Order: sequence, then C-alpha cells, then structure tokens
Amino acid sequence: MSFVDFLRTTVLLCAGAATALAAVTVIGAGETGAPTVALISFAWWGVATLVGAFIGRRNETSPPIARLLAAARAVTTLPEQKPTRVILNRLWPLLVVTVMAAAAGFLAPQVPGIATGFAIIWALAWRRQHAAVLAIEQRDGARFHVESTSPFQPISLTRTPGFKAYLPQRDGQAA
Repeated sequence: MSFVDFLRTTVLLCAGAATALAAVTVIGAGETGAPTVALISFAWWGVATLVGAFIGRRNETSPPIARLLAAARAVTTLPEQKPTRVILNRLWPLLVVTVMAAAAGFLAPQVPGIATGFAIIWALAWRRQHAAVLAIEQRDGARFHVESTSPFQPISLTRTPGFKAYLPQRDGQAA
C-alpha cells in the first residue's frame, strides 16, 4: 500500500472514529440523563480541535515520518498490494480503542467523550503529512510503500522508483 494512501486513510479513519464516538457519547448522555457529561465533552472536543490544529499546522513531515522515510529500504519491484491487511495490521489499536470506548459509552458516556477528543487530535495532527510525503516523492522520483509486517512490529517502508517531477522554471526560480 502506498504510504501516502496509508496516511490519508489513517486521518479519515480517525475522523470517522471520532464521529462515531461522539454520537455514542451524545446518545449515552441522553439515555443516562447526564447533560453535564455532554457539555463537558463538547468543551473537551473544542480544546482537542485547537490542540490538533496546532500540532498539525506544519507543512513539512514530522520527525518520526522523516526518520521512517530515511530508513526506507530501496527495492526495484513494486511490493505486494494488500491494503486491507496493511490497514488492519497498522491501525488495529484504533479499532480496539474505538470499539471498547463505544461499548463502555452506554454505561459511562464520558469514556467515548474522552476518546473522541484524542481521535480528533490524532486526525488533525496528521492531516498534512500525506502532502509532505507526496512532495518528497515528487522531488526525489520515488514512491514509498508500507511493508506488510506483523501487527506488533514497527512500521517499515520500501522505496521504489517513481517519476520525478520536473517543474517549469520561472525567472530562474522553481515554480
């Protein structure tokens, strides 16, 4: 699976998890008759939005992603494409936390309320990383792919040849 696609998918799944957990929070707060929990959760989600937007404001890759790209193993053939397996192997903690928080939400709606805030932070913090990696791929003429590994091993990438982007020159400056 392309690393750029993996990053996009991660952001979308985190945002989806946040949406589902927010719905469980509101429904659980309504069923338990605890409007205070919903109001405090709304405030936490606002703070989480600000924190995630602040963390994800940069246009360059984060240091962990830069190290991951630098450590990518060069290969000459396209790796086996199994996107579902890669997503499940890499994002299983998100799935487990979302399901557990949602299950607890009907008894204690504050649990998914708190988890929603962290999913919001994660989605907003990673929202620009795919564009930064794509820019590196275009600059270097390479494509990065997520290797299919065990769910308990660190993520690793392979680097395959790609197409280098030649941008037109304008007054001696790259466009």
